[in-house]
Amino acid sequence: MEGHQQDGDVVVAGDARQRFYDARGYGRPGTGDEVILAPVEAAHLLFRGDLEAVDEAGFASFVAGRGDDFGARFLVYADLRGRGFYLSPVRTDWVADPPADGDFVVYARGSGPPDGEVAYVVRAIGERTEVPATMLGDVVLAVADEEGEVTYLETGRPTPDGSNGASPPATDGVLLADRVLVSEPPADLYHRGFYGQPLGGRGGDDELRMLQLSLVESAYLAGVDALAVEGGRAALLDRGRSVEGERFDRRLTVYAALRDRGIVPKTGFKFGADFRTYAAVDSVESLGHSEDLVRVLPPDHVFTPRELSLDVRLASGVRKRTVFALTDGTDGVTWLSASRLTP
Repeated sequence: MEGHQQDGDVVVAGDARQRFYDARGYGRPGTGDEVILAPVEAAHLLFRGDLEAVDEAGFASFVAGRGDDFGARFLVYADLRGRGFYLSPVRTDWVADPPADGDFVVYARGSGPPDGEVAYVVRAIGERTEVPATMLGDVVLAVADEEGEVTYLETGRPTPDGSNGASPPATDGVLLADRVLVSEPPADLYHRGFYGQPLGGRGGDDELRMLQLSLVESAYLAGVDALAVEGGRAALLDRGRSVEGERFDRRLTVYAALRDRGIVPKTGFKFGADFRTYAAVDSVESLGHSEDLVRVLPPDHVFTPRELSLDVRLASGVRKRTVFALTDGTDGVTWLSASRLTP
């Protein structure tokens, strides 16, 4: 069976509709028994040998010169088909309400076109393709690496929420270099609010003789009238900007947003992140594991797939979720998440 190109698609006649569309969900019905295939679908049928040729071109000739992104889309399409899924290219006349950032809609198992249940919206890219942060949140990113293996990253738009709502007790501190020292800290500031770290390590209430606060913790506490230092909050902001530049304002905006949502953020340095977070802290003594690793990024950040894969792999290795907090430091925060997916 052969096909021919028409208006950028491939049309196959004969009993193509029954063989390809009705039985296996390829393409869309054409006139009579014809089926209209998108190029990636035709390539897959050529690769399988279900089509002999398209305008006398075999698989290699058909796919040659189709653009840098076609190879990744074909590899992802073939991988998902190999996993037993039906899927359709995202096209206005093929998919209802086509998603802006998707290449394929993947139907739930046992379902298929035209009106089946959609399990995933997939964007197919190569490992060297840049990924604007604005692309994430509503798609599964399918990355075809240089050896043809496909990694799936599920992205979402989380709503961070926690149960730590207690107001911090007020105290005084001294600004020293890139931290603030509190010589007579209220016990609940650390033991209940999990602000700062005791000098000399953790201990009971009677051992909390001095507490060191990070600049971002200090600026937040000063902003809610819970910390007084010489020069006020302005001195803390000046010091933070002098050591971190504009990144300090972005981190402070995200820190405040997390605290205001009842979540306790602590440094994520050892995990390569800005913060690790705790949704519930009854006391430091009974502290559980943190749930998320948060990276603070500007809204126009552009990822590489390798960067995303590294973030997700590291977080999953320590049983945490990767969260990206996008902000310019003066406005709100857009929350995105990413995790490994096995379709």
